[in-house]
Amino acid sequence: MTFLELAERILREERRPLTAEEIWRIAQEKNYADRLGSKGKTPWNSIGAQLYIDIRDNPKSKFIISGRRPTRFALKEFADVPVPSSDEPTVPTKADYRERDLHPFLTYFTYTYQGIYTKTIYHENSSKDRYAQWLHPDMVGVYFPLDTWKSEVLEIAREVGNQVLRLYSYELKRELTFNNLREAFFQAVSNSSWAHQGYLVAAEVAQDEDFIEELKRLSTSFGIGVIKLDIHNPDDSEILIPAKEREFLDINTINRLAEINSDFLKFLKGIKIDLSSREIRKERYDPVLSSEDLIRSISNMGARR
Repeated sequence: MTFLELAERILREERRPLTAEEIWRIAQEKNYADRLGSKGKTPWNSIGAQLYIDIRDNPKSKFIISGRRPTRFALKEFADVPVPSSDEPTVPTKADYRERDLHPFLTYFTYTYQGIYTKTIYHENSSKDRYAQWLHPDMVGVYFPLDTWKSEVLEIAREVGNQVLRLYSYELKRELTFNNLREAFFQAVSNSSWAHQGYLVAAEVAQDEDFIEELKRLSTSFGIGVIKLDIHNPDDSEILIPAKEREFLDINTINRLAEINSDFLKFLKGIKIDLSSREIRKERYDPVLSSEDLIRSISNMGARR
């Protein structure tokens, strides 16, 4: 049984909208979970992600999104069933959350939809370098082909000098407007030169037509991508502008980053160990929370005030 088949069976039997976590809990209670070919450590995340992708990309999808905060799923044939009432979490304003509060949302998005493992790079762990904020990003990421490439292929890739992983750089901002666009953009340009791809990430992106045109122009000129995070529904986060792929890594800059920041050095060491052992140790990277846990964190943001 696949995750989608499991979700369909539970939703059909329950005849009401359910969150991904509720689908998984009921599947365990009914012993359906044992029929899955693969579970993983966070099967509720897999259920939510596959439902969301099927709804988004499959015109003949049997599923719909029925209710937000938290996101609930339902079968189209039961679309008229009312959504259970629940207490809406406090909706935060920009004053309620910090840039670092966005890190778990980016981790969820990149891992769930791109298979990228991320790690926060704490600026306070850098040596006292007056230009440190322009040298290293807020977060870094790595994509391993270990799950998709045969071991023989990996060995051949190493022998011929082909790179078997991709490295990513992320600069996070709470918002992007004309007021901070140029500084934020060129900060992303400066601290992503070492990676295969660099991204500027924000929870709020101005929708003014002139602003979007300027954002696209800068991205085309310098190759920086743009990701918009949705803190109310993490599955609605999206890549607004894809980053341009760089063929080669800037080893000199990588070396300097490793010298000034212990988090980045640990990130590199972890990658080396994972590649050598052909086993990804997820505890070395930022934890991947469920979309429900991320949404619950919103109320905590608002409660700070």
